Amino acid sequence: MSPLLVLLASLAGGIGAACRYLMDEGVRRLVRVGFPLGTLLVNIVGSFLLGLLTGLGERGIPDPELAVVLGTGFLGGYTTFSTASAETVRLFLERRRLAAVLNGAGMFLLCGAAALAGLALGRAL
Repeated sequence: MSPLLVLLASLAGGIGAACRYLMDEGVRRLVRVGFPLGTLLVNIVGSFLLGLLTGLGERGIPDPELAVVLGTGFLGGYTTFSTASAETVRLFLERRRLAAVLNGAGMFLLCGAAALAGLALGRAL
């Protein structure tokens, strides 16, 4: 891996993280619920896009180096498993056990389904 590719993936990761923050804050302002909906939506969208990129990548689209920048860089910065895990633990510690289970299971199932849908679309295009 070239130093330029590492730099580009790092920059894309920073942009992805900024996009995640903006999306999460936007959702929090629009939908005032005591549930981490912003993180859930970010991870669903990111999972779909990574599935799409993977499906396209099986056909050589885009160039493998661009796939690293987009997948590892941007989408790696955009999605956040650690925040989802911490939010699930926070809900549990607040004795909101049903919300914690729904968040954890929902994240796993919905993100998995989104990744599968993206993969199917990427293969079909």
